[in-house]
Amino acid sequence: MDQGRITGAQREQLIEQVKEQIAVANAQELLSKMTDKCFKKCVVKPGSSLDSSEQKCIAMCMDRYMDAWNLVSKTYSSRLQRER
Repeated sequence: MDQGRITGAQREQLIEQVKEQIAVANAQELLSKMTDKCFKKCVVKPGSSLDSSEQKCIAMCMDRYMDAWNLVSKTYSSRLQRER
């Protein structure tokens, strides 16, 4: 075995690790964007707590954002599979 070369099993393990890291990065990006957008939309005057209308707005905003994210993700995955 040549030094510096990886085996097929090592390659597969590396690919899985990269996929996991990408999934974590995507989740962090989703949470960050969702928090930023929904906060800006729903919290007009930041204070020490959220009133009930702000809480409802944030909950609905996050639900809609997640629905949109999931739809885009599914559509993108389907497109990638068709192009392979």
